[in-house]
Amino acid sequence: MDIFSLIAEDKIRTAIKEGEFENLPGQGKPLQLEDLSHIPEDLRIAYKVLKNSNMISETERLKEELITIENLLDSCDSSEESQRLKTKKHEKQIRLEVLMKKRKALESKSSAFYKEKVFKQFEK
Repeated sequence: MDIFSLIAEDKIRTAIKEGEFENLPGQGKPLQLEDLSHIPEDLRIAYKVLKNSNMISETERLKEELITIENLLDSCDSSEESQRLKTKKHEKQIRLEVLMKKRKALESKSSAFYKEKVFKQFEK
């Protein structure tokens, strides 16, 4: 072990002795692990960093919710619950489509703006 690992281990032992890890929120409860199977393995850390800093867009959140709803639909036995989930899925799909169209419109406007600027630079 290097010096930093030894220092970290010592600080952890001291904190345990002083009771700093007692009565923490969620203590004794299972961890709520996030399903990242839809994210390529080499991008998962970057995704978590962006998500934890609230940089993930609404479109990404909607995509995640759609995957969750699809998983729930696969395991659903009740026809009422299934219909409710299908309605919810349809609403999320429509919202996602609207956001994607809005994004494309914004991208096309900004790309046209920059394209024009580049052409003006070449004209000089």
